[in-house]
Amino acid sequence: MKKMIGLSVLTIFLVGCTGNNGIINKDDHKVTSTPAETNEQVEEEVVEETPLVTEENVFTEGTIEQLVNPAYALSETYEPSDLVLVDLLSTQETYLRSEAYEALKELFEAANEEGLQLYAVSGYRSYAMQETLYNNYVYQHGQEEADRFSAKPGTSEHQTGLVMDVSSESAWFGLSESFEATPEGEFVKNNAHKYGFVVRYLKGKEDITGYMYEPWHIRYFGKELAQELYDSGLTYEEYLENNNISLTPVSQAK
Repeated sequence: MKKMIGLSVLTIFLVGCTGNNGIINKDDHKVTSTPAETNEQVEEEVVEETPLVTEENVFTEGTIEQLVNPAYALSETYEPSDLVLVDLLSTQETYLRSEAYEALKELFEAANEEGLQLYAVSGYRSYAMQETLYNNYVYQHGQEEADRFSAKPGTSEHQTGLVMDVSSESAWFGLSESFEATPEGEFVKNNAHKYGFVVRYLKGKEDITGYMYEPWHIRYFGKELAQELYDSGLTYEEYLENNNISLTPVSQAK
């Protein structure tokens, strides 16, 4: 008789643990979800990034991204409204747009921290100044040769106020390919993009840019775009084509 009573008590105890109809109470056992809940998919919000280059900013006069080359010219009257005097080591008085100047200061300071001294040689040039310079080169070298290294008025990036030609004492303060082999030239090549600049006219790309290789000619694009250009190894023209912006070949403008 004692054995039967014990069995009955045990049966009641087990039924009490499972609740009604033997189903485990999920509140008591902290069950927080059902299979249906765990299979629900959460839709992620898709955020479209604004492209760094668009036809509007590439072909609008005065933008940081504006394309200037033998096929795409600035107007004769264009002059940036925010030009400032470059107060750095320089071979002559020269100017840049304020945003580019602040970036150039950072580049020069970074070079100085590495024991190197960069010199600003030539920044902003007006349409009239470029016209005089180009005509002198044509007189000295002939037009075909002059066109390889000097821009016709209106087609010089210097008129944008976003370009600086740089040199060093080790390159005799000149603008020649020898700058590439100097410690300062190496520094510019490998670090200018960190401050928003790129070497604009790359080696072996004359047919694309319209100009011979110029390791001294650095163009300001802002840090983000400069980084992309540096990583790609492309000229600005090639980069734009890769971003579905159709261009007129520079060869058709000469």
